[in-house]
Amino acid sequence: MVLSLDIIIVNWNAGNYLYECIQSIYTALKENFILNKVIIVDNNSEDNSIEKLEAVKRLTLEIICNNTNMGFARACNQGAKNCNSDFLLFLNPDTRLTKESLSVPLDFLSKKENEKIGILGIQLRDDKNNIGRNCAHFPKPFNLVFNSLGLSKISPKIFKDFIMTDWEHDNNRFVDHVMGSFYLVHTELFKKLNGFDEDYFVYIEDLDFSYRAARAGYKTYFLSSVFIFHHGGGTSEKIIAERLFLSLNSKLTYAKKHYTKFQYLYVSFFILFIGPIIRILSVLLKKTKGTVKDIIISYKKLYKTTFRQ
Repeated sequence: MVLSLDIIIVNWNAGNYLYECIQSIYTALKENFILNKVIIVDNNSEDNSIEKLEAVKRLTLEIICNNTNMGFARACNQGAKNCNSDFLLFLNPDTRLTKESLSVPLDFLSKKENEKIGILGIQLRDDKNNIGRNCAHFPKPFNLVFNSLGLSKISPKIFKDFIMTDWEHDNNRFVDHVMGSFYLVHTELFKKLNGFDEDYFVYIEDLDFSYRAARAGYKTYFLSSVFIFHHGGGTSEKIIAERLFLSLNSKLTYAKKHYTKFQYLYVSFFILFIGPIIRILSVLLKKTKGTVKDIIISYKKLYKTTFRQ
């Protein structure tokens, strides 16, 4: 059975990363699947990342240019709207595919015994070939709090993260969630769940989708036998305060949607009132990156967003 694939990339000031990502797609093409489209949704980038794609000659690209930054979830849905292939691959622009990174997963998914797998992820490696930790459990309220406050990075053995940092990611297994840098989804499932929830501007929308997919009876699988390179941090690493705000806001959104009212209040209390104290102390003690100013800016915006609702 030959499966068909559409690749969707959301771009926001990814610079040369986007060009390298697109070039790498050509090296991953094989005869055991059909690549129908490569769709790039540009969220009003201010660099020349889209212009650089004029040099790409070996692939036909469909480029959608937004006049404003629509956010990741909404842009992904926008790109997937007219896709009819068997599978959708949501791919970060700061990744580079390897020769087997498309053919092996699609061959795996073509087998009848894997028809209930709705989502698949593969190994992510950095430029030094270190394996990333890109799988996660569905978070309990206390896991979400530990992660949101940065405690899981300071002392992971005491403060358990929902990200599976204690597993080497060196074997195949079913998991709750694979993070969205390489997020291969059955198109039928994506349409059935109405895509990513656009209440998330960026971050956690993939976790939310994995959770809803699991509730609908679909499984998520991690395939360790193939990998891609992932820069990590992406284009948001230069805007620490905004990145922290968006991450925390998405976690509060997840808690509101999927926890009881009491659990949501528990998570909100720690994120909104204990979080800034712990993060400021962590920065002063040089345990984490950023500045006190970054933290103040991000939490000020978080308070305005939360209490305006």
